[in-house]
Parts: sequence; structure tokens; C-alpha cells
Amino acid sequence: MAEANWYVVHTYSGYENKVKANIEKTIENRHLEEEILEVRVPMQDVVEVKNGAKKNVQKKMFPGYVLIHMVMNDDTWYVVRNTRGVTGFVGPGSKPVPLTEVEMRPLGIKTENISVDFGEGDMIAVIAGVWKDTVGAVQRMDYSKQTATINVELFGRETPVEISFAEIKKM
Repeated sequence: MAEANWYVVHTYSGYENKVKANIEKTIENRHLEEEILEVRVPMQDVVEVKNGAKKNVQKKMFPGYVLIHMVMNDDTWYVVRNTRGVTGFVGPGSKPVPLTEVEMRPLGIKTENISVDFGEGDMIAVIAGVWKDTVGAVQRMDYSKQTATINVELFGRETPVEISFAEIKKM
């Protein structure tokens, strides 16, 4: 089975929850539970002040957009694209582009935890990203954010840099 990724769907403004409900009903009717795994309208808590009173409310993080965790194929693309209120997938032309882990992290969407075979003080090599081919000793490990901090030489100075576990390997 193909891998499921998160995709962003553009909707008419104000129709996000209706689109979510429509897609979920279609998943149930067409038995697509194995292909379309989750539909989300990202919300955030905001404090509003009205008439001098503070009030906690939930607001949409991205009005006009819905996130969908799905396996992309012709059937799932058709179902989502032809849902009432959906104007299209986010991506160039008609080709949907999945979100990267870096883009998903601030949304609070957890991906699988990566187990690592190194710890503080171990030498590691960066195998991807901006710091590719950099070598350094691990200064700090943050398992909740799935990152390691290493010191790299930048402009003649040691500078701490936080790098995702997925981008490094033990030397």
C-alpha cells in the first residue's frame, strides 16, 4: 500500500467544517477508511477582548483550508476534489503536494517517533537539509521535538544548531 501523507485542500471561506463533514460522510459511504485516514480543520485558542472582558475562543488557523491525511490515488483525489465546497488541492497546477514534516510540526500534527542510536557527546554526521555534510558532537537531545543540537563553525565561531533526527546519523 502507498504511504499516506498530509495534503492541503482549498475551500470556500467559511465552508471548512462543512467540507470536513462532507468528506467524512463520503469516506464512510464509499468505505475509504483505509485510504483517507483523517480530515482536520486546524484551530487555535485566541484570547479576545470585547467590552473589556477577556474571552477564550477557538479560531481557524488557516481560513479557507482543510488538511487531509490520505493515500493519494485517482479514487481519493476524485472524491476530495469533487466534494461540494472544495476548490482544489494546494500545489502547482492540478498536482497536489504533500506537506513536509517541517511544515506539519507547528500544526501540532505528530509523525512517528524516530528512535536513534546516539546520545549526548556522540559524533554525528548531517545527511540532509541545510547543514548536509556537517559533522559535530551532540550537545543536547530533545526527544519531544525529535531534534539534536550540535555546534557548527559559523563565521569562525561555534554556533549551536538544532537538527531533526531524520537528518542525522551516528558516525
